[in-house]
Amino acid sequence: MVRLAPSLLSADFAHLARDMAALQAAGADALHLDVMDGHFVPNMTFGPPVIAALRPMTTLPLDAHLMITNAETTVASYITAGVNHITVHAEACTHLDRLITLIQSRGCTAGVALNPATPPDVLRYLPQMDLVLVMTVNPGFGGQTFLESQMEKITWVRNFRAERGLSFDIQVDGGITQDNIGHVVAAGADIIVAGSAVFKGGIDQISRNMARLRHG
Repeated sequence: MVRLAPSLLSADFAHLARDMAALQAAGADALHLDVMDGHFVPNMTFGPPVIAALRPMTTLPLDAHLMITNAETTVASYITAGVNHITVHAEACTHLDRLITLIQSRGCTAGVALNPATPPDVLRYLPQMDLVLVMTVNPGFGGQTFLESQMEKITWVRNFRAERGLSFDIQVDGGITQDNIGHVVAAGADIIVAGSAVFKGGIDQISRNMARLRHG
């Protein structure tokens, strides 16, 4: 069964602890943290101090997606804050292979994110990673429409994994709904990140929305 990592980007920032508890009760597999710096993407969210405050509020793994330009110099602060996984962008890192190794050496799993316009060939030249995140929207804002052009990339990554005998997870993020999640999973996704589709209708609908996504 597909794993769900709801994005806190769509939560109520004034009641994050409440929303995190609701997601855990609804059976979330992890919580996805969209970290944005206003430079790599045109939006800003939260950083290590907020994550450190949230860490005691849940026993779920914290999955940090760093949409930032200075990941090489700041990953240690996210690890100290208590995240379990860190994904960095291929487009934003000068020495991507070195950064993957550094994250793993600090006890976290490491992933690589690919923007819609980024060819997946970059994966051929990287060390063993734990996850590949295929972005199906241009990152920066929630509530965007799924880019159908990225279905081919999801399949490419799945085939690449099989050809190389690798075991990384394929995560897909952006515009996932009950209507398209089945196609995304069929293309190769192991983990789905969803924000708007999970929080649609308010906190009382989270459990119902999660169930619909799992069986979409």
